[in-house]
Amino acid sequence: MKLFVGLGNPGTKYANNRHNIGFMALDRIAADHGFSPWKAQFKGLTSQGNLGGQKVLLLKPQTFMNVSGESVRPAMDFWKLTVADITVFHDELDLAPGKARVKAGGGHAGHNGIRSIHQHLSTDAYGRVRLGIGHPGHKDAVAAYVLNDFTKSEQDWLDDLIRGISDGAEALASGDTTRFLNTIALYNAPPRSSTKTEDKRKPRPAPESTTTTPAEIQPKTRTKIQKLLDKFR
Repeated sequence: MKLFVGLGNPGTKYANNRHNIGFMALDRIAADHGFSPWKAQFKGLTSQGNLGGQKVLLLKPQTFMNVSGESVRPAMDFWKLTVADITVFHDELDLAPGKARVKAGGGHAGHNGIRSIHQHLSTDAYGRVRLGIGHPGHKDAVAAYVLNDFTKSEQDWLDDLIRGISDGAEALASGDTTRFLNTIALYNAPPRSSTKTEDKRKPRPAPESTTTTPAEIQPKTRTKIQKLLDKFR
């Protein structure tokens, strides 16, 4: 079994926060791939299903971000998993919005959810899917930034990222991180159409006629009667 952990804070108040992008990713995977209904377990919400023949448990800790490890450790112990079976989805300030990177091991870079998991697993060797949300520009603005909702202008890239994660989830479960990231990249930068360039061009307008119609021909000298008749035409 594989354990996919999405990080976030519980409750509707935080549901659309940037910090909750890990929850959003798991919700989309569960919905798209026919996973079981969410149920309370391991101080979190869990859902089970299969991705490409691989049994996967989705876990959304309901402990609040700073103590996420209190939910991850019991799930790991119950299913007798190793750290190699665990992949954590979390927001990443140091990646551009909409970008994703996969890594195993490394520091927590100030992320409190990752810090907590480090502490409870006594290792940093588990897998991580880092989901770029961008940086507010100053460290003093970080807390407010991650705990605010995604803006309307961010919805397009957010939807593309979440859909890419779901479409690539089977590859991730099988350990093919390259195919997983390539799937996401297709949403971020769709391939160019194979349609020939000339087919996309607008049709040229018909050339203006240089032929003068009879109605445009006017005699140089007109009688008073002709001028009067013109008014009634």
